[in-house]
Amino acid sequence: MNDRGDDGVYVGSAGIDAAGDRGWLLGHFKPPGDPRHSDEVEIKWGVHPPGDERAEWVRGEQRTALLVLISGRFRVELPGRSVLLSEPGDYVVWGKGVDHSWRAEEASTVLTVRWPSVPGYRVG
Repeated sequence: MNDRGDDGVYVGSAGIDAAGDRGWLLGHFKPPGDPRHSDEVEIKWGVHPPGDERAEWVRGEQRTALLVLISGRFRVELPGRSVLLSEPGDYVVWGKGVDHSWRAEEASTVLTVRWPSVPGYRVG
């Protein structure tokens, strides 16, 4: 299911659409004129196999982020703290300048929202 009409509406499937852009559904990197183009926010549908992890910490983050667990068990590493998301709907928010990393302890699906959408700054 993928429908982009001339009426400024886009209808899609996160699982299908995310595969085309490393999980990202919405942000500055979508083409101008596409309803999914935004300078204010980025949204990612992340599907991670067990053991999938960020090899290096994200440092010098310029955005605020919200990560919501849809399914699985997902661990977010933050300075001095490890957060385990284990129930659907569990979430964590971190602000600008907070370094982070993550690991899927089980097959996991997460929804990430970051703001603002910063052109030229695209850390996975």
